[in-house]
Amino acid sequence: MASLDAVVELISGRFRRAEPRQRVGTYLRGLLAGLERKNGWTLAEHAGAVSPDGMQRLLRTAGWDVEGVRDDLRGYVLEHLGYAASGVFIIDETGFIKKGVRSAGVQRQYTGTSGKIDNCQLGVFLAYASDRGRALIDRELYLPVSWTEDRERCRRGRCPRRGRVRDEAAAGDGDAGPRPRSRGTHADVVGERGRGLRAEPGFRDWLSEREIPFVLATRNDDMLTSPDGNRRPAKVLATIAGARDPDTGNDGWERRAIGPGAHGMRVYDWTAVALDTDGLPAGWGHWLLVRRQTEPAEGKTVRELAFYRCAAPATTPLRELVRVAGARWAIEECFQTSKNEAGLDQYQVRSWRAWHAHITLAMLAAAYLAVTRATEHTREPEKGDPQLAIAG
Repeated sequence: MASLDAVVELISGRFRRAEPRQRVGTYLRGLLAGLERKNGWTLAEHAGAVSPDGMQRLLRTAGWDVEGVRDDLRGYVLEHLGYAASGVFIIDETGFIKKGVRSAGVQRQYTGTSGKIDNCQLGVFLAYASDRGRALIDRELYLPVSWTEDRERCRRGRCPRRGRVRDEAAAGDGDAGPRPRSRGTHADVVGERGRGLRAEPGFRDWLSEREIPFVLATRNDDMLTSPDGNRRPAKVLATIAGARDPDTGNDGWERRAIGPGAHGMRVYDWTAVALDTDGLPAGWGHWLLVRRQTEPAEGKTVRELAFYRCAAPATTPLRELVRVAGARWAIEECFQTSKNEAGLDQYQVRSWRAWHAHITLAMLAAAYLAVTRATEHTREPEKGDPQLAIAG
């Protein structure tokens, strides 16, 4: 793993002492090894240690800059996978099922990992995806109100009293978690609703101030303002936008594919309706993008709709908004790869710092795999990324 040595060297300046600097290389190699489980014990055994104490110390108390390594990871991914023509930042969450109640941020809450309310931690993640590849580049543990309002519980979990990723109901100041902070990188932002304030006013304002285009999922009852000043729910605007023109007989929907899924090509009907542009950069447009199933789901009579708030230069065509919305699925692949191949969810730690330390190293290991794949692919004739391809 000669190139992995280069990755270890890249982050070496973030460690104060030689021991943890050496151990992090061992930890990364263990995460990339073909182990059935990748926790403190198995990583220690793989390294030839008699106990997991050293690995646990690396995560819990060793003197190294976890956030600095995160910054190095982000730079590494953007250097090797960055591509202005197709780059997209993607924000979403994933769950980590737990048995106890002492792990930082754990409580009974809904997670898509199990598809139900479960005892779990939730992490909010930022991924970068382009035609060259995709990888996770930022993360933060979600702290529910049950933690942020309990001083003693936060002390035991070594958590900040006020997590940067908080309940949406308490939001509005834009104090979000993972964000696309890299300057000079051209990319849009796409995100689903949930923790991390992806569609909250503060985050939209933060992106607009930096002239970062976005496609952010929102609710069907989100009250939106049209250019004429009228305010209507998103679902009403969707009905208006998709209405059939009595003169031409055409409706406002366009059928477009957004790449292959588990059951074949993902094809939807799309429409967009203009919104007011107050607070946006000069020359920008603001739209409600609506996605509709081509056929009702089994047992349903109505085709399901999904809604996105979009802002970008006014000349941005519908196909580009659809492309960015479709790119959101790349983060699901990042979660799967990071969990299956780099042990993202196989930690045995409880504290806030230890969670971020393990998750950061697992993301770095997965990024190394993504960059290695991209390097191999450049030796073949260049091909477009089918996951981000748009039909028509």
